[in-house]
Amino acid sequence: MIRLQLQIELSYTVLAPGADFFFFIHAAHTPQQTVSDERLVISQSDASWTLQESPAMDQRCLRLSANPGPLKVNYAASVEITHHVADPAQIDEVPVCELPLDVLPYIYPSRYCQSDRLYNFAGGLFGHLPKGYARAQAICDWVQQHVTFRSNSSTGTTSAVDTLVERVGVCRDFAHLMIALCRAVNLPARFATGTDYGADPSMGPPDFHAYVEVYLGHRWYLFDPSGTAIPMGIMRLATGRDAADVAFATIFGSVYSDQPRIHVVAGEDPAKGWQMPVHTASALSTA
Repeated sequence: MIRLQLQIELSYTVLAPGADFFFFIHAAHTPQQTVSDERLVISQSDASWTLQESPAMDQRCLRLSANPGPLKVNYAASVEITHHVADPAQIDEVPVCELPLDVLPYIYPSRYCQSDRLYNFAGGLFGHLPKGYARAQAICDWVQQHVTFRSNSSTGTTSAVDTLVERVGVCRDFAHLMIALCRAVNLPARFATGTDYGADPSMGPPDFHAYVEVYLGHRWYLFDPSGTAIPMGIMRLATGRDAADVAFATIFGSVYSDQPRIHVVAGEDPAKGWQMPVHTASALSTA
């Protein structure tokens, strides 16, 4: 079991006449991920907010209407993850005709993942590979090997096709490209958000992190195509078709934003079954 202590502080200056926010910063409730000791503090006492849960998606959205002036949103939680662990060699692909209806949206093109433009490219690289977990891993490895991680190298409009051409990006760009390539060979894949536990400090302070979940063997397995985090230490916040669905903050109005402050600590206590996150060759799922 992995036990993580999460702290998030978001700071804004809201200009007149105010602003609306959609936040995906709460740790998701899933069969493999338990959340406890949650605390949410919003600095504006007169702000209007609600926390809405999507049981079908195992995630929660904080909707907030803020008034002009400083705004701080602080969230903290204890998260315990008991991964489903499997042998990659034993995980098959699910034939398209057997995909559940709720999985079908993740095999179609989306705003940032234009898989319909990559059919020939992806087919030439990965279409001949044996079907199964290994093919998804091959796509993950290819993206990691052919795209260079560089902070501030992309914008909010950068798509999978842009990243394929430019071969540079941040974690969300790696994720979008892997998702598009997976979908182009009929592998359902979705965008997932968490935190970058285990990232090299030279890359900057801890941050939110984008990774990928691929539907294989009737379960969502996680992949980190950017290779910047330790997958066993990634807690799930939200999942969607791409970043347009689950950005950690979507803002409507005039707002100045400061850099998010994120702190994640893993606990180690053999007596309680807690272990430190490590890299592993096993397939991992928190779904």
